[in-house]
Amino acid sequence: MRCLKFHLPVLVAATFVASCVVGAEPRMPEQVDERVCDNYSQTDFRSNEAHQYCDTAPQQAAVAPGAARFLDSACLCKQGIQTSGFVDIGIGANNWGADWNGPVSFNDRSWQGQMNQLYFITERVLQENELSWGGRVDLLYGTDSIYTTASGLDGPPSDWSTNRYYGLAMPQIYGELGSQKLNVKVGHFYTLLGYEVVPATGNFFYTHSYTMTYGEPFTHTGVLGTWNPNDRLSIIGGVTNGWDNWDVGASNNQANPSSGSSSNAAFLGAVKFTSCDGTRALTIANSTGKQESGAENAAGQSFTGTCSITSLVYSNDVTGKLTYVFQGDFGYQENSNPFYETPGQPSGAAYWYGLNQYLFYNFTDYLAGGLRFEWFRDNNGTRVLTGGLRSGAATGNGNGFAGNFCEMTWGLNCQLGKNIVIRPELRYDWFKGDDDWFAQGGGGPGNMPYGKNLERDSQFYGGCDIIWSF
Repeated sequence: MRCLKFHLPVLVAATFVASCVVGAEPRMPEQVDERVCDNYSQTDFRSNEAHQYCDTAPQQAAVAPGAARFLDSACLCKQGIQTSGFVDIGIGANNWGADWNGPVSFNDRSWQGQMNQLYFITERVLQENELSWGGRVDLLYGTDSIYTTASGLDGPPSDWSTNRYYGLAMPQIYGELGSQKLNVKVGHFYTLLGYEVVPATGNFFYTHSYTMTYGEPFTHTGVLGTWNPNDRLSIIGGVTNGWDNWDVGASNNQANPSSGSSSNAAFLGAVKFTSCDGTRALTIANSTGKQESGAENAAGQSFTGTCSITSLVYSNDVTGKLTYVFQGDFGYQENSNPFYETPGQPSGAAYWYGLNQYLFYNFTDYLAGGLRFEWFRDNNGTRVLTGGLRSGAATGNGNGFAGNFCEMTWGLNCQLGKNIVIRPELRYDWFKGDDDWFAQGGGGPGNMPYGKNLERDSQFYGGCDIIWSF
């Protein structure tokens, strides 16, 4: 396995280099099978709209319809293999002049340009109604790589980072067997939970919600089966080894060993219902299994317990121009031993909740506006981190933030041709801590979410990025 961890990124990188050499020129229609190369992703898209929203599971990265794909080649397309990618570069800042934008992600550095994602995809899509094989490999290089690392692969104890801010991650590498109607996936893949996704091309906004960043897993490793009995129903289910984990097993030095605690196997599944006219969709997803809670006893032994999260996403294409999306999440972790205990809930447990609402409006074929309002409750101060997820960011006194986070984000998507999208946005965040949390030593100067000295309970942010698909 140690040899595999060393050679795997090298082999995959070599595959992409070979693909780039073969497909160095833009795709020519007369050289390829359009039915293969146009069937790029499992994500549904509508043509002639500036904003292409993502509401299907499994959630994937995709390019806009008709965009030139410079890595495709006739040789690969004849084998049903598509190659593509994009680069996402942006900058943002907060009104307090702090070096970090606090818990705001993925653009966490203030007034520092970031290449968030240099993203490459190699994929073979399954046939629609016949037995076939497929698969996909994603590589992400940039400052966003930290959000997709998996323990034992590109995360601890491995490390594919090149410096403090930039690194390489492989968020997906899996094989598939079956058809578009019924198939089995084996490997490493993005989660089914939530609405927002890691690839920049799958989101309207540059920054992300608290619910996604702090309340949901990013990736899983395991086996998933998908059944699409008709155009209106999708059922997905399988077994994984927990959140953001490649092959790291349960700890042998547990603080609370019990029957079954030596296994970190977890259920992952989703059900999606779509209306007859395709304008409305409802997805319910869940992940449940035992894993380390992050807490330790005085002897340094890790606590384990059931971690479960359920996500509901409803989308409604209200008119040809207006789209509404609602997301609700509920999660809990046993034996988390939080600093702040909530009366009435089991001792040692941690809970979190998220409610997100989105409105998107297409002004023209090339300009769309978006609004996101979010309420995220970190019930026991175990989810949201002072300076975000990146090491080296400002940190507070370690008591977390037991209370309510809210944010309102306004943004535009400006599409320049088929390959370039510019996403400016403004965002306001505010936090209201629980009274008992303050009374027990939380909050106060040095342990608030925002500001140069972690002394502020609100923040105004502005940022912009540009995505070029190739």
